[in-house]
Amino acid sequence: MKYNFITAQEAAATICNGDTVGIGGFSSVGTPKVVPAALAAYATQLHQEGKEFKIGLITGGAAGSQVDSALTLAHAVSFRTPFQSNKEMRNAINQGEVNYFDAHLSMIGQDIKYGFLGKINVAIIEASDITEKGEIILSTSVGISPTLVEMAEKIIIELNETHHGKLTGMHDLYIPKNPPYRRAIPIYHVNDRAGKTSLKVNASKVIGIVKTCGKDSIVSFTPTEETTQRIGHNVAAFLLNEWKRGAIPTEFLPLQSGVGNIANAVLGALGEDRKLPSLTMYTEVIQNAVIDLMMEGRIRFATGSSLTISDDHLDTLYNYIDAFKNKIILRPQEITNHPETIRRLGIIAINTALEADIFGNVNSTHVLGSKIMNGIGGSADFSRNAYLSIFTTPSTAKNGFISSIVPQVSHIDSTEHDVKILVTEQGIADLRGKSPLQRAECIINNCAHPDYKELLWDYVKLTAGKAHTPLSLQNAFKMHLYFAETGDMRNTHFQ
Repeated sequence: MKYNFITAQEAAATICNGDTVGIGGFSSVGTPKVVPAALAAYATQLHQEGKEFKIGLITGGAAGSQVDSALTLAHAVSFRTPFQSNKEMRNAINQGEVNYFDAHLSMIGQDIKYGFLGKINVAIIEASDITEKGEIILSTSVGISPTLVEMAEKIIIELNETHHGKLTGMHDLYIPKNPPYRRAIPIYHVNDRAGKTSLKVNASKVIGIVKTCGKDSIVSFTPTEETTQRIGHNVAAFLLNEWKRGAIPTEFLPLQSGVGNIANAVLGALGEDRKLPSLTMYTEVIQNAVIDLMMEGRIRFATGSSLTISDDHLDTLYNYIDAFKNKIILRPQEITNHPETIRRLGIIAINTALEADIFGNVNSTHVLGSKIMNGIGGSADFSRNAYLSIFTTPSTAKNGFISSIVPQVSHIDSTEHDVKILVTEQGIADLRGKSPLQRAECIINNCAHPDYKELLWDYVKLTAGKAHTPLSLQNAFKMHLYFAETGDMRNTHFQ
């Protein structure tokens, strides 16, 4: 099947003011690269001519600077969903220029199919290859690309020749039918396949193909420092103890891990512990540590929605692609994050918090309750349905001026009902089977920084013994208020 080859500028010119545009990719990889840049330039030109031009932007997850920075700086975005982690986009959202609504990543593809987000006028998808039948071989991620291709009125394909011939066979593209025709997802082990390796496209919707050649340019993670190393080793020690006492099956259970330096440190610590058996992963993001541990034989299989790895690790993957193809599957996020598969497989979920309160509620997204940092991502998809839900955070931030353990989080993303284990570099709080007061005691004793323990105990004493939950409405956000006023939570005084 033949498609027309067009330029990025020609593709951008087919997008109209007010269109809703779906961007393929996930976690800043496998995203289109040249069409968004051309679209930003097109928007700037129209604005200079005094014409309006803004689009709604729906992605699978983080879209990276080539999408979010370019379009935000061109003032070309009216709304954005779901996950973002880009500085320019974040500033535009917090300044009220872009309307942003967060969503669980397992839900966004389904919401599109149900029609909850209106029509998708244009989908822009990155491919690594196109088959003789005209089907798409996706590149380094899947995200919601299958849903976008199905639901969009028009499709633009970026064919990235960097990945030519490398990724064929690595994808497993399966999307559940809509109710009432939905069936069980046929995944019973992490390496089971449920769908196809290529993506069928309605050729009549394809505007054209834009050729590109470029890697995702994910920056290497910074080396682990003492705090992240201690968090990693604390998580590893906890899981080893659970395994030894029989609370985790002998063959162990699949791991899910969020993205970032702490997640890499946790995986590294688990891989170093040779007492544990080799591991499997059922996760969203396959990152550098996973590739390293596969090379060492410590991870035997991983499935995710993206290969969020730095260029040097992508080179390693491609140098040993025949071996890695037998160890990695890339799936839609609707499947990697689906409650059914998470619960069935017994996932051990490890995610990162910005702050946690003494009852176990977690804030993953907001600073001081109002300024967005990023989206919730898939952390709650996993934490609510996991066999074990673990959240990690350094006990302090901003050189100790902020305590990550507070009386009440300023924004709740994962409730106390979904957080089973809390880990900082100070220690481990096992919250299972504990009342609110018992959780508070456990978290303060084991996870709070020494500079804040006495302060947190002062708070608990205000209402302890007077109610089921030792919450003081008058003082719950005092630590946040004192930081906003003085720049140091240690100045807090409760009344």
